[in-house]
Amino acid sequence: MVDLSLLQSVSYIAGELGVCVAAFYYLMVLREQVKNRRINQTHIVMQTLQTYEGMRRWIDLMNMEWKDYDDFEKKYGSDVNPDNFANRTTMFRFYNAMGYLVESGLADVETVHKLNGIGPIWTWAKFKPIIEENRRRYSGKNENWGLEYLAGEVLKVKLRDDPSYKVPERFTTYLADK
Repeated sequence: MVDLSLLQSVSYIAGELGVCVAAFYYLMVLREQVKNRRINQTHIVMQTLQTYEGMRRWIDLMNMEWKDYDDFEKKYGSDVNPDNFANRTTMFRFYNAMGYLVESGLADVETVHKLNGIGPIWTWAKFKPIIEENRRRYSGKNENWGLEYLAGEVLKVKLRDDPSYKVPERFTTYLADK
């Protein structure tokens, strides 16, 4: 004959096991949702750059030339060249947003690197002296922090995957500081 206390103990164990299985399943589903959310966030933001217009904007920035900050302001400052200012600000804000998403864990730097390559590295390397001088003169230390952060994180991934990587000479400033 089966003891009633034994049946009761088996019943409690089965109930606790069911709760554990449900909790494990819930954690697995939640983990998958977080992963999918990160992928979707990254994809939505990356669509900004992955268009003809987005690439034209970036190429226009990469082809800008100046001698120093004052020369930059004479050629590309918001007062004299509002179209360039709008283009530059759009791209910087894009990279700032990506930097924020990567830092907060809502986007994956590996995915950003695979989808956008070295774009953030080159953009930061080219504009670092201008951004730093602009910070000093006008806006403070947080101006374009997302671009700087993203460039650093993408550079880490790039150097891990390709230790011989060097930023081209025309984008001279970034690696010297690393």
